[in-house]
Amino acid sequence: KTERVAKPAKGKKNTGAPKRPLSAYMFFSQDWRERIKAENPDAGFGEIGKLLGAKWKEMDDEEKKPYVDQAAADKIRAEKEKEAFSVSGLDTRTPSRARI
Repeated sequence: KTERVAKPAKGKKNTGAPKRPLSAYMFFSQDWRERIKAENPDAGFGEIGKLLGAKWKEMDDEEKKPYVDQAAADKIRAEKEKEAFSVSGLDTRTPSRARI
């Protein structure tokens, strides 16, 4: 048998930290999930995810544009919140552990 190596303990997550930005696909998924569920009432969680992924792949760039625009705006929001959070001094992680 192989020995298991204990993982080092993770630090506490700061619950006041800003949320990461959502991708265009996640905005699409939020928008379409209920429609897909209504069209496929017997589909489970995994099946709905597969159907969403298939729909996303078949969409052209023009159809994806609203979601890409939402993602770009959310990225700007997240960067502003992250900067404000770092400047406020609430970010207690050491510089080597901070995500950039």
